[in-house]
Amino acid sequence: MLVEGTRVDLVLRRSARRSFALQVDHRGARVSVPLRTPLGEVERFVHSHGAWLLDRLRARAQAPQALPLEVAEGVCLPLFGRVLVLRRVSARAARWRGLADGREELLLPAGVDPQRALVRALRARALAWYRGRAEEYCHRLGVAVPPVSLSSAATRWGSCSTRSGIRLHWRLIHLEPALIDYVVAHEVAHLAEMNHSPRFWAVVERLYPDWRAARAALRSAAATLPVIATAAADRGAFTRED
Repeated sequence: MLVEGTRVDLVLRRSARRSFALQVDHRGARVSVPLRTPLGEVERFVHSHGAWLLDRLRARAQAPQALPLEVAEGVCLPLFGRVLVLRRVSARAARWRGLADGREELLLPAGVDPQRALVRALRARALAWYRGRAEEYCHRLGVAVPPVSLSSAATRWGSCSTRSGIRLHWRLIHLEPALIDYVVAHEVAHLAEMNHSPRFWAVVERLYPDWRAARAALRSAAATLPVIATAAADRGAFTRED
């Protein structure tokens, strides 16, 4: 498709959805639309966001590719915005240990695949944290707490549905708690408004008044997250939805 005079290879996906979504990630550009959407409407949607699409494609092409993190003794990575130090030890299971300077250590069993052990430990820690924060924001909103689970989606930090509840990306665990809270508050707000209408954003503002700054900071932080070898496929995505 020609977009503002530039040829763009665009994958079209039809599904039982209600909204249009234009996405750019490591796999390229794609547009997702409801099943029976005429091609003319698809083209109008893409062209209406042409500048955004070309900007994201250029940024993707120019961005340095992060190398996967190699898990080794003493390697550091962020955990809730602070420093996590990895250790390899003779043990049967991974174990967390706090340090006097506020950092943490994750003791990984030496006899297992270190990347898989690291991801497993991070996912377990993330799920416990997310559930606690979802409970807090549901309490503030006065709604029942839905099931909370983890996501590895390539283009979304979180999602919410009446069937599956709230799903949050496990890689949020690397960010500062305040940014994680924004994503949690955003998804909890969908329990009141399953859309992105002005009413929805009013609920978000009630739960998280500084959401605009957090949203901008989240976009910047996304490019700085460590890439773990077994999770390389879900790195660095850009999404726009209407």
